Amino acid sequence: MAKNTSAQSRSGAAKTAGRPGQVRIIGGQWRSRKLPIQDLEGLRPTTDRVRETLFNWLMGELTGARVLDCFGGSGALALEALSRYAAYARIFELQNGAAQQLKTNLASLKCTQAEVFQGDTLQWLARGTDQGFDIIFIDPPFRKGLAQQCLDALVTNGWLNPGALVYLETESELGAPAVPPHWQELKHKQAGQVSYRLYRCGEPL
Repeated sequence: MAKNTSAQSRSGAAKTAGRPGQVRIIGGQWRSRKLPIQDLEGLRPTTDRVRETLFNWLMGELTGARVLDCFGGSGALALEALSRYAAYARIFELQNGAAQQLKTNLASLKCTQAEVFQGDTLQWLARGTDQGFDIIFIDPPFRKGLAQQCLDALVTNGWLNPGALVYLETESELGAPAVPPHWQELKHKQAGQVSYRLYRCGEPL
């Protein structure tokens, strides 16, 4: 996702493997497919190394899951989940150019079980949803305070199914976010400037 001052695109120093302007799917039905991404300032797809770790964590959880990618950017996380047989993915992306590229890439994959919603993530989350999600990806732009706001909005507005898994990727210096007491941190790793965690949402105490 590209850098933006309001609410959305991923920014930071991490770079994806491979040459600029592409993202590579690393597993599943579309394994090794390379897809174009917008050449936008601050675009920071989750690296291949981190994605491989994340999807090892999610092994056995993806088939048939409803996935929400809160900060779509290149679409690397949502596309990886769909490649591994998630049932549906909803992707929020602030920048129009990146959103249109996501739609084009989904069409090239002949993927019909995903939707891209262009606009501010926090505004979309404030609207709530009629049907919750099983796996949520939160990889916001760094140093804008969006991670905590996104977590709070997900809880407040009913986006999380019981037992949902929430992946959070933030700058390392940020420290652990404030999550509800009934959430369990399953995994936590750090790769350079990036800290990433996986939570399981339990029932309220």
